[in-house]
Amino acid sequence: MKISATFLLLFLLSATCLKAQNTPAPIKLADVILTADHADWNYKLNEDATIKISILRYGSPIENVEIEYQYGPEQFTPEKKGILKLQNGVGEINIGTMNVPGFRQLKVQTNIDGYVYKNEIKVAYAPFDIKPTVNLPKDFEAFWDKAKVANDKIPMDATVIHKPELSTATVNVYLVRLQNYKPGHYLYGYLSKPKDNKKHAVLFNPPGAGVKKIVPITSFADQGFISFTTEIHGISPETDEKHFQEQREKLKDYWAIDLEDKNNYYYKSVYLGCVRAIDFLTSLPEFDGKNIVVTGGSQGGALAIVTAGIDQRVTSIAAFYPALCDNSGYLHHRAGGWPSIFSDKYQNNSSEKIKTMEYYDVVNFAKKIKIPGFYSTGYNDNTCPPTSTLSAFNSVSAPKEIVITPISAHWRFGETNDKSIKWLKDKCGIE
Repeated sequence: MKISATFLLLFLLSATCLKAQNTPAPIKLADVILTADHADWNYKLNEDATIKISILRYGSPIENVEIEYQYGPEQFTPEKKGILKLQNGVGEINIGTMNVPGFRQLKVQTNIDGYVYKNEIKVAYAPFDIKPTVNLPKDFEAFWDKAKVANDKIPMDATVIHKPELSTATVNVYLVRLQNYKPGHYLYGYLSKPKDNKKHAVLFNPPGAGVKKIVPITSFADQGFISFTTEIHGISPETDEKHFQEQREKLKDYWAIDLEDKNNYYYKSVYLGCVRAIDFLTSLPEFDGKNIVVTGGSQGGALAIVTAGIDQRVTSIAAFYPALCDNSGYLHHRAGGWPSIFSDKYQNNSSEKIKTMEYYDVVNFAKKIKIPGFYSTGYNDNTCPPTSTLSAFNSVSAPKEIVITPISAHWRFGETNDKSIKWLKDKCGIE
């Protein structure tokens, strides 16, 4: 059967149009704009914060729109809820104040033509005066020194397999397996090396939270680093999908495994795995012998701080919105870090679990950092709340640069990321 050229052309055009019609809009039809009366979103203690609310459609205010709002301390039950009618699409709400350092949060939503539009904002009160609630055990350093000595006795047993299919024109990629913590216990990672046969600074990039297959990241190598991106659960990225899903289900709440036992808590092998990653990177013949960098965000930001605090070989750090910070905050009626271990949601508040977490809280590793650091967070982050991340940042006594982008939630702007890479390259003398 012959198909006419005209029919074929019409078919292709209609298919193209259908695809275009189903393309998601890159912007919202209506916007809820929240504007703090302090441009940096920072307030003094006992100073009221007033938030301007604008409901826009096509960039213009919507007349006589009604909003629902609630405000109070971040991550806790709102102090006040209400409804406000905006006569000209614009209004204001005074969300009160705080007499101790911390954050207040306003949430707003409105219904327009059957669709709900939301936004929220968190403002800071003396954010750089926020102190952690977590205790520092007297034997904290002794505990980790003993763990590192035991880990040193475990052979690294490294396997390094070149992956041409994952490599680029400028970067060689290798799948790496390292033994860690106990015989037969492994971690996996992708090593990326510039194809120039030169000596380079090494960069460790630990992963964000979750159980997911890692992928190679070659961008650090393109910037002049030998980089190592790892997972933490001992699951090869090449494992079959059935086994991977079984492991994912088994490790769904891995952060709670053996939380009552400081000597066997799940994150012990993870933290020691970070040291093992540095062991591996510094063993490479292409290592320049002096520059050792760690960087990451969320759980990766936490592990970057842990690595810098536990391993004196690290020379510089860049950490974004770290998890696992000041976990005990919820026990003091303020936001704690991801994964909200001691919030009412999980009912983990036994004395044994609280004591264990003191040995693993990122704040206590931040206190041990002695090297220059680049740090960044956003105020609108609900995953790693700024009260918790700033508890860690404020605990660092070493030279530091902190970039706050208040509007950021649990993500970073490209501009901030670029600034961190430039900062790290400057520290390593990379042009």
